[in-house]
Amino acid sequence: MDFVKVFLNSFLEYLQIEKNYSKYTVDCYEKDIESFISFMQEEQIENLQQVTYADARLFLTKLYEKQYSKKSMSRKISCLRSFYRYLHREEAVNENPFALVSLPKKDQYTPRFLYAEEMAKLFELSDTTTPLGQRNQAILELMYATGIRVTECASIQLKDIDFSLQTLLVHGKGQKQRYVPFGHYAKEAMYFYVNNGRRELKEKSSTSTNALFLNNRGTALTARGIRLVIEQLVKKTSMNIHISPHVLRHTFATHMLNEGADLRTVQEMLGHEHLSTTQIYTHVTKDRLKAVYMNHHPRA
Repeated sequence: MDFVKVFLNSFLEYLQIEKNYSKYTVDCYEKDIESFISFMQEEQIENLQQVTYADARLFLTKLYEKQYSKKSMSRKISCLRSFYRYLHREEAVNENPFALVSLPKKDQYTPRFLYAEEMAKLFELSDTTTPLGQRNQAILELMYATGIRVTECASIQLKDIDFSLQTLLVHGKGQKQRYVPFGHYAKEAMYFYVNNGRRELKEKSSTSTNALFLNNRGTALTARGIRLVIEQLVKKTSMNIHISPHVLRHTFATHMLNEGADLRTVQEMLGHEHLSTTQIYTHVTKDRLKAVYMNHHPRA
């Protein structure tokens, strides 16, 4: 199995260096492949070349038995398919046993989002007389205005913001960059925070940083820190639902489409590589349109 680990490390380097995958994605690939290596040991399969299509099907069956979600199973199979494609390219195996394995059909997924009145409640919570309150308001306004991911929000530097053009340079997945516009509410919240609250927070640390969002120690706020900020804000409301930064992203996309934005524009702003990823939001808007019709049409 030591030889298998050599190929695994080589594959992980390939993902990181040639494919520019994030550390999080590479770690996920590593865990998925290591779970397959454990399966090989259980089935007494000595090397990667010996794995057959039947073995690949058996691995999928065991995932079903362990009650993995369809999404997790699809990710593991896709990961192993890519791993074997790499091995075949490197002439370490003769064929890809996962090439013909069918992925489980995904469950119909409708993303959770907030209605405008729910968002309005969130915007009323931050105490903007304090540095942290100004920061929290800026986070909420910016995430709702742009639909950026929480990791993208945490990585924003001051130089990425153009207040005059009201655009933000976003550093997305796979080191891809995109420009996203933001409105005057987000502009005002960020400008006020940068010129007031951020300056106060920055004085608490001797270390210099250009990160936009700082914690109460004056250092860069992490993605986990942003999640905690949103969780704490939600606890102050009467809303008995779980709201994550990703829900704000879903809310941005849903509201844009509800107001008439075209799908490809929303795709570009979200940084989705495939249009099919953005299309999940069309189901939400159709449900919303139907609900409005049923509630308001006199003969519905």
